[in-house]
Amino acid sequence: MIHLTINGKAIEAPDGVTILEAARLYNIGIPSLCHLKDIHPYGSCRICVVEVEGMKNLAASCIVKAKEGMVVHTHSSKVRAARKVLYELLLSDHPKDCLNCTRNQNCELQELGYTLGVTESRLSGEMSPAKVDVSPSITRDTSKCVLCRRCVTVCNRIQEVGAIGAQNRGFATVVSPAMGLPLDSTACAMCGQCTVVCPTGALTETDGLSKVWAALENPVKRVVVQVAPAVRAALGEEFGLPAGTLVTGKMASALHEIGFDDVFDTDFAADLTIIEEGTELLGRLSAALTGGEAALPMLTSCSPGWIKHIEHKYPAQLGHLSSCKSPHTMLGALVKSFYAEKIGRKPEEMFVVSVMPCTAKKYEIQRPEMGQNGIPDVDAVLTTRELARMIKASGIDFLNLPEGGFDRPLGLSTGAADIFGVTGGVMEAALRTVYELVTGRELPFDGLHVTPIVGLEQVKTASLTIEGALPDFAHLEGVTVRIAVTSGLAGADILMDQIAAGKSPYHFVEVMGCPGGCINGGGQPRPKEEGCREKRAAALYREDEGKPMRKSHENPDITALYEEYLGAANGHLAHELLHTHYVPRGLYNQLVR
Repeated sequence: MIHLTINGKAIEAPDGVTILEAARLYNIGIPSLCHLKDIHPYGSCRICVVEVEGMKNLAASCIVKAKEGMVVHTHSSKVRAARKVLYELLLSDHPKDCLNCTRNQNCELQELGYTLGVTESRLSGEMSPAKVDVSPSITRDTSKCVLCRRCVTVCNRIQEVGAIGAQNRGFATVVSPAMGLPLDSTACAMCGQCTVVCPTGALTETDGLSKVWAALENPVKRVVVQVAPAVRAALGEEFGLPAGTLVTGKMASALHEIGFDDVFDTDFAADLTIIEEGTELLGRLSAALTGGEAALPMLTSCSPGWIKHIEHKYPAQLGHLSSCKSPHTMLGALVKSFYAEKIGRKPEEMFVVSVMPCTAKKYEIQRPEMGQNGIPDVDAVLTTRELARMIKASGIDFLNLPEGGFDRPLGLSTGAADIFGVTGGVMEAALRTVYELVTGRELPFDGLHVTPIVGLEQVKTASLTIEGALPDFAHLEGVTVRIAVTSGLAGADILMDQIAAGKSPYHFVEVMGCPGGCINGGGQPRPKEEGCREKRAAALYREDEGKPMRKSHENPDITALYEEYLGAANGHLAHELLHTHYVPRGLYNQLVR
């Protein structure tokens, strides 16, 4: 430990921490803009400057290490004056259209001006060239970029995709793909992690609200909405509730009040995914054991950011992917077939809206593979943040709403579906069903939780030996099934490199595109407190544990769907509606035939 003085207060801190980190240990606030805790100590904005006795110049507290005996002043007149000038310089190359910006009143740059007491913009001059790049998932507005490079760090160091970087030098510097290419023409996974860390409106999700409002006002359309598992554990943050507050009932009530004709739950389709994906896995394992051809390990296919990534980087391994569509496109396909027939409507009269924690879902729905006869499975995707704006625009008092529920026949779900939103959840849900189908017994884990794959570590592994197999699965007796789970595209690369080299020891691998899973998706509320991911994950496990049915094959509405409409799992109609294929893509997002 070292000892130093900050604002006259004697403190001690671990050797090696920065001045900013030392101050925050004692709740001493130092304003910052470009800094991201534990991820991005870049020091480009200099807003966090402090005065250190004995130093000639002001020090950027996010990169200067605290030293034994240091005397630091965080808000002297010299510091406050410097910060104001630094802020005004940033503002001189920034548009003043706050009222027209989606980040208005939720903008770190705007909030910083209030904190620093800047009441006027005294500086003006040449503005950087502005460019607006609209992709299906992400909209880039370079005029609002403050060159903090947070997005660059997340894309290059956390996800290791490298779709964007700082191009050019000096005043001509811009954050963009190489050669100024549009984002949609690159190997960008559309995961949206850049939109979560951007402090301004430079990177946002591409608007889906206008299309949804128009559909709600169209008398010809029956507008159906569905909500992903992770949304219910995060939406409350947009209304001031602590991270990890479950708002499932209020969310359903809000969607009914907005005016959607049917409020369904993507969780229903998550249960359906387990039946289809589990059947597919058993088929591959059986084929491999009897000398047939089977691509193992089988990889999950729920995350569209992960799907786009493997299409770009590992096209030769596409055969390892499960052929299942993601749950929300499965449900969209059912709405426009099974449900449309049930209520006597044409598929083209149905308008399906998915509320997702994910920006990549916006890209996914415009893929030609996700539809039938030119009609898309899903018509619009809203992020969790967009739904919050929609609720506020509707004048709904969200916090005082009664607890509502989802509509049948596509709204009932089990606890296994809820944990689809957290890393390891899809794998655990699949094992709960597959193990019981094969052995007739529940998983031999406490509380049905596969403990080795619970948590936010980058790569998690486990194994499970099948003992006491039922007669139909006697060939699986004694087989040890080896599994792996990862979240974030950097983790995906670790496991994919093993597969590409022919050295993977696993039979089944779960991959989610965002670190931590959908709870940390690119469309989720921007975190405002420590431990946000852990609290959202805990909420989904609570939702699971609180349900009377916790295994996907126990869902009676899933059973009825197969009996009434689909027939056999992995059967002809199920494959036509619920399964898809994938396409190799080049470095610049062109299809490789």
